[in-house]
Amino acid sequence: MTIAKKLQDYIDREGVAYDTVAHHRTATTSQSAQAAHVPGRRLAKSVVVHHEMGYVLAVVPSTHRIELTTLQEVMDRRLGLASEEEVSALFSDCDEGAVPPIGLAYDVPVVLDESLENGGDVYFEGGDHRTLVHVSGPAFRTLTKDARIARFSHPA
Repeated sequence: MTIAKKLQDYIDREGVAYDTVAHHRTATTSQSAQAAHVPGRRLAKSVVVHHEMGYVLAVVPSTHRIELTTLQEVMDRRLGLASEEEVSALFSDCDEGAVPPIGLAYDVPVVLDESLENGGDVYFEGGDHRTLVHVSGPAFRTLTKDARIARFSHPA
């Protein structure tokens, strides 16, 4: 696998330029950043959370941890981490734990930590544990145009 089909189709429909960065198989986004020799603060990590009305994709730099209490306040909802089964159902063309931060490709709303909004290049999982997608800051903003922007993380 390189890039998940739904993700690639969405990126292509948006006309966004991207390239991929191959690396050896990793288990975490922090390991992916190291393996691909990219700054961890530029690698967007996706966490799927659920609430009584559905799901939300919370996106933070791989160097950060989500403050769930703060995110609940931002969303004005009680949140919990989605199970592996729920994530697999939503992101069926992605490997477990390799969820891209592009919710529009999967009809999942996104809340984006404001620390990713400073304009630099962004890398993110392409749907497997061996490929990162690399886009410019403006291209990332295009791909996450529906995202709610808020501060809900802190450096790990």
